[in-house]
Amino acid sequence: MVVQTTTEADADRVFHALSDATRRDIIARVIRHEESVTGLAEHYPMSFAAVQKHVAVLERASLVTKQRRGREQIVRADMSAIRRASRLLDAYEEIWRHRVAQMESILAEEGTTEP
Repeated sequence: MVVQTTTEADADRVFHALSDATRRDIIARVIRHEESVTGLAEHYPMSFAAVQKHVAVLERASLVTKQRRGREQIVRADMSAIRRASRLLDAYEEIWRHRVAQMESILAEEGTTEP
């Protein structure tokens, strides 16, 4: 894999978790401030159980953690995991930038040769 500390399975879980708009919104919310699962559920037109499932996907990807506080489960962003995900995306961006540069180089060479 591109980032040594991230396995293929870890990357798959992160990208799966980030592939859903609701989960991306949940991450954005809990980055700003921790929130209970109940509080999160109030923001979405879906059942509490559906929000719980979204949070579970994020938790399996290690992007959030849950901590019980009384009767509530508090969801927090795991900033170190989010930074790892960001580095992973940066690494993929670098790969694609390199490939585009190679294509530009090939096209430039073809443009200078006479038919």
